[in-house]
Amino acid sequence: AVKPRPKVQRHFFDISVTKIIYRYLVKKFVSPFFLTFFLALLIIDMQFLWKYVDDLVGKGLEWYLILELLFYVSATFVSLALALAVLLSSLMTFGNLGEKYEIVAMKSAGISITSLMKPLALISLLLALFSFWFSDNVVPAAYVKWRTMMYEIAEQKPTLSMDEGVFYDGIDGYIIRIGKKHRDNENIEDVLIYDHSKFMGNITGTYAKRGTMTITPDKKFFVFTLYDGYLWDESRNQNSRDASYPYFFARFKKQYLKMDISSFEMQDVSDEFFKESSKASKIEKIKEDIDVKKSEINDISSDVFRKYEAAFYKDLKVRGEWWKKRPAEKQHFTMEKLSPSYREQVYYRALAKADNLMGSLSQSHLITELKERELREYQIEFHQRLALPLACFLFFFIGAPLGTIIRKGGIGIPLVITVIFFAFYFVISIFGEKMAKNGDTPVWVGMWLSTFVTIPICIFLTYKAAVDSAMMSPDAYANFFRKIKDFFCKKSHKKQP
Repeated sequence: AVKPRPKVQRHFFDISVTKIIYRYLVKKFVSPFFLTFFLALLIIDMQFLWKYVDDLVGKGLEWYLILELLFYVSATFVSLALALAVLLSSLMTFGNLGEKYEIVAMKSAGISITSLMKPLALISLLLALFSFWFSDNVVPAAYVKWRTMMYEIAEQKPTLSMDEGVFYDGIDGYIIRIGKKHRDNENIEDVLIYDHSKFMGNITGTYAKRGTMTITPDKKFFVFTLYDGYLWDESRNQNSRDASYPYFFARFKKQYLKMDISSFEMQDVSDEFFKESSKASKIEKIKEDIDVKKSEINDISSDVFRKYEAAFYKDLKVRGEWWKKRPAEKQHFTMEKLSPSYREQVYYRALAKADNLMGSLSQSHLITELKERELREYQIEFHQRLALPLACFLFFFIGAPLGTIIRKGGIGIPLVITVIFFAFYFVISIFGEKMAKNGDTPVWVGMWLSTFVTIPICIFLTYKAAVDSAMMSPDAYANFFRKIKDFFCKKSHKKQP
């Protein structure tokens, strides 16, 4: 009798070794992940600063206001930075393991590439879920905050930045020129101030040899303390009874000049204005808004049909019933039988009715286009909330297989490959979003186009890594070109006599 095959039991030693390897992989992944995450977030913040530099420069913002603004802006870019960090850190982790032949050692111990990917794939999945939660709960509030702050900053007037020898018109009603400023930015010399508060040109002015300029503690007034100067006022000669005095002129030893700069302060703006945006809503609210927009579009379409029916269909129906009662009159009726005046009246009535209907239809068409544009905006935001966290998970299956195949550690080659793949994904995403916004394609197709392209790449790279493909190895390509060279060399030798 054939003895039954004994069951192979997995020893506790094997399980413990697997846990150690998994712990080692997680440790190797976490360090570059946090580094690349904050680096990606910093780069994206710098791009934001360059984009809005014109709105920020010259406003005299305190450093804590800029940091607060960057904090809110950074929150809106966390999902994008997470996806980029997962791609780069997974590529660096498996590239380092491949370069040091640690993957070969693990394979020889019976651990496959797919088994090595399991713990980090689970971490990537958790990061994707966190990205979705963060974008649905934190990002809307942060978006409202940074949009409100940017609006307040944009409405704020430029701060007092007076250069030497340059006429400054930042304060309403005054033109100021300072000949020389000391290093303390308070003591000044050769001061010329024109008063334009009467809207009559440079007819009222003040000149002083020296002085000081300060801002009150509440930052509402700008105070000049001027010494050894004079002032003049030519407006006294305007419509004056006694024109023998051309203008008013006076000298002074010391004079105070106070200017209102309360408009330079940031004004508090209500957050309610920006809470109506799709980016400031949670995904459940976005779904409700999408249903509301669809219902509004359907109501407009129904209203258009009712107007058309009232204008033509019912009128034709009544006339048809009238002609059925008078078939003989219908056979011999022509417009030429009507009198010219009545015929002209019929034409004008028909033309007026058609014009009124066309105007109503044109207005309904414009409203429908606006509603459809708003609907696409909400649909784009809805799909984007789902597509970007999924990309965070899919990028792991690009970075990990590529790192296994390339077997190059460090940050040089992984960074180049990450930039290439991320730019490829980003370009497709922008292309799909633009098509969705213009209505050239269904919104779900445009927003998931980059995902549809990424999934086959993930499957292909994971398969190549599992079968230990040398598709990215320089030696494999060198051998391939060497074979081609040898083939053509043999052909040339055969042709020689």
